[in-house]
Amino acid sequence: MPQKPVGSLLGVLPVRDDLRALEGYHSPQVDVRVRLNTNESPFPPPVEWRDALAAELSRVEWHRYPDRTADGLREAIAAWHGVSPEMVFAANGSNEVLQTILLTYAGAGRTVATFEPTYQMHAQIARVVGSTVVEGDRNDDFTLDPAEAERVVTASRPSVTFLTSPNNPTGLVEPADRVEQLLDLDAGLVVADEAYAQFADWSALTLVDDDRPLVVTRTFSKTWSMAGVRLGYAIGPTWFVRELEKVVLPYHLDTAKQIAGRLALRYVDDMNDRVRQIVSERERLSEALAAMPIDVTPSGANFILFRPQTIAGRELWQRLLDHSVLVRDCSGWPRLADCLRVTIGTVDENDAFLDALREILV
Repeated sequence: MPQKPVGSLLGVLPVRDDLRALEGYHSPQVDVRVRLNTNESPFPPPVEWRDALAAELSRVEWHRYPDRTADGLREAIAAWHGVSPEMVFAANGSNEVLQTILLTYAGAGRTVATFEPTYQMHAQIARVVGSTVVEGDRNDDFTLDPAEAERVVTASRPSVTFLTSPNNPTGLVEPADRVEQLLDLDAGLVVADEAYAQFADWSALTLVDDDRPLVVTRTFSKTWSMAGVRLGYAIGPTWFVRELEKVVLPYHLDTAKQIAGRLALRYVDDMNDRVRQIVSERERLSEALAAMPIDVTPSGANFILFRPQTIAGRELWQRLLDHSVLVRDCSGWPRLADCLRVTIGTVDENDAFLDALREILV
């Protein structure tokens, strides 16, 4: 039988109607000297972790399935946070954690609430699983007004409400009373996305227990310098974790990932040292940016959102690229006109970024 030309089945096998307008998550990569557009750690994990990982991998029985419930990894995460292993759910990056949460507690006929601008994948995954997304608006300074939070929850009665802290891409840390307000408003399952929590001075983990519908999600990609591993987890009530285990695919977390995460937790001091260096550089960059014709958003993360005052954001992004410095262009995103975001890099990378900015703006 003759083969059909590529693309000829597009009209025969259409995607779901509600997916046609969606686009995938993109972070363009180009060959540059200084790459500060993705929120990775500028530092590698410790050599001792690499050696320990290599040693354990050499003894893996690769012909056997991984531990389906990832008990060793969950126990290590639980011990670090001072919770029980039954409160821990691990998956392939925090995005799979979010997807599993939404497959379990949202889906068709249910509503998911976000407060924009925030992490784009919350609304993206919610729509992919068939949920209706309701977007609340943040203030001009990107803080969340309590009245707006109440309006959104009261009007939509969401099954899941996302609150990102520190928020991406703004970097702002949500106050504890905002989380408590959402819980008091009966905002469904409240998901505190804390991918950058170790760079901040407060965490919603202190509020998690079996009597509250509150979940905190974390990742190994940022502070643990393990973006290449793709490992994330959630900490929540035991009843919440039990429900996720009904939805997640069997053996979804491979053996190598489980070992990598478990071993990383032996090197907490190294992680804390890297965090201190990044926070110190973040403060240095924030002060330097504020001394230029730039509006700077206070950050509790490993990045800074900023808006130039004398040049369009897209033009500044291109001129930085001409200097072989790549940052994230947020200028075309809703509510973020002319905004750019820079990830904190090494001292040399940050100096190159500042030198390029001064040459362009001053």
